[in-house]
Amino acid sequence: MRYVAVLVLTFLLSPAVSLMADLPAVEQQGGRVLKLAQNDDRLDISFHLADREIGDANLQSVADLTNVYSINLRGSKITNAGLAHIAKLDSLVRLHLEKTEIGDEGLVHLTGLKNLEYLNLYGTKITDAGLDHLASLPKLKKLYLWQTEVTEPAVKKLQQALPELEIVIGYDLPLPPGKAVEEKPAEEKPAAEKPAEEKPAQ
Repeated sequence: MRYVAVLVLTFLLSPAVSLMADLPAVEQQGGRVLKLAQNDDRLDISFHLADREIGDANLQSVADLTNVYSINLRGSKITNAGLAHIAKLDSLVRLHLEKTEIGDEGLVHLTGLKNLEYLNLYGTKITDAGLDHLASLPKLKKLYLWQTEVTEPAVKKLQQALPELEIVIGYDLPLPPGKAVEEKPAEEKPAAEKPAEEKPAQ
């Protein structure tokens, strides 16, 4: 019986059981939690479909999770301070922050997310200063900056730091990896037509 008790205690203290205990807390805070696949235990957590207002306190429920793949906070009331709750989620690959009140100070909390590949900042208060923090994300592959306060020079600077990054800035097309914003070349005006030469009278 002693060995059985040890095995049971070991199981109860295992990270997997700790994770299972944390998931109901996320759901109680308005998050929807799904596994990526039957054979993939990484988590897709969505707060944007909650039937309540989501703020910084709700996000605290994910702070201790270890296998979060994606978090969607679109349209929530999350602030710069709230992003501190996801600062240690090393496994995070996708993060939706569009239409939130996030600004430059909040992006400081993302600098340690070395596996982050996708970041949506559409409709936020990000400026050029915030882009400097994103340059430390080596795996970032896609970034949405439409309807923010960033300028072309800052976008070019980030593109140079992360050549594989595709930046969507709300123009007609996203910037392909490795290319900075290019100004549209001025259209050449058509040359004036030569007046028809008059034939001499016979």
